[in-house]
Amino acid sequence: MNHRLLSILTLSLLPVLAQGRELALRTVGIETGGREMKMKVLEPKGAKEHKESKEADGPVPGILWIHGGGYITGGNYMVLVSCGKMLAERYGAVVVSPEYRLAGEAPYPAALEDCYAALVWMYENADELGIDRTRIVVGGESAGGGLTAAVCLYARDRGEVPVALQLPLYPMLDCEDTVSSADNPGLTWGTKRNHKGWRMYLGDLYGTADVPAYASPARATDYAGLPPCYTYVLDGEPFYEETLAFVRNLRAAGVEARVDVFPGDTHAFDILFPWQERSKQAKRRLCEEYERIIMAPALPKGN
Repeated sequence: MNHRLLSILTLSLLPVLAQGRELALRTVGIETGGREMKMKVLEPKGAKEHKESKEADGPVPGILWIHGGGYITGGNYMVLVSCGKMLAERYGAVVVSPEYRLAGEAPYPAALEDCYAALVWMYENADELGIDRTRIVVGGESAGGGLTAAVCLYARDRGEVPVALQLPLYPMLDCEDTVSSADNPGLTWGTKRNHKGWRMYLGDLYGTADVPAYASPARATDYAGLPPCYTYVLDGEPFYEETLAFVRNLRAAGVEARVDVFPGDTHAFDILFPWQERSKQAKRRLCEEYERIIMAPALPKGN
């Protein structure tokens, strides 16, 4: 299945996914990489026009949601069928989704630089956006999940923006084949596409021993100090092994990390088939972890 068809299918599901709060969508631009990058901002409807009421209610969590597409395709319009949008609807969070540079335009580190610039913009403009700086979340699917992990590594090392939770869903983390990504014919994403995505993203680094952890987070050797993590993945999809390895490495470093594994082999199952029970269960679990880590600390004592 090509990604143009995937986009048509996912956008056609928008009425199915609509729930909870009504959201406003706007586009903002920031300077990064020598050009203006567009970002979609999802926020509770009326929040910008009625800022005084938002201040009365207090700031809300801010979510940087990074789209997938194997580093080579996709766009921030995909936030409209993402779990980021679901969290905005259910919990009133503000979601920012950057139109980062794809590998065909510029290889690594362009996408990382763009996504980190979006994170810094969120943090620096938290008051205007109504965002609680202590409840910033980074999440994304597939390559967006890989960039989620990379952004969190980068943010930890730079020490500029504290991230409270990372949500790298079935993330694209490992530029080398694993047991599950090698010889995997996956319908929506398989070995051939995976190799192409990494080859384009890494450029001259592809196939060398010089790939940094910021490019392929599976190359990381220090996981200490990273934010808590929740993710889910199917047991037959390409990124199964690297997802579990990432969680194991976080736990070994003393970082709270949880993963739920569901049966199947369809990459991006939760977006393509939101009506299936496994998709509903995965999203319920994500919401439970989000509530526990992000929402529960904000509740008044006694609640």
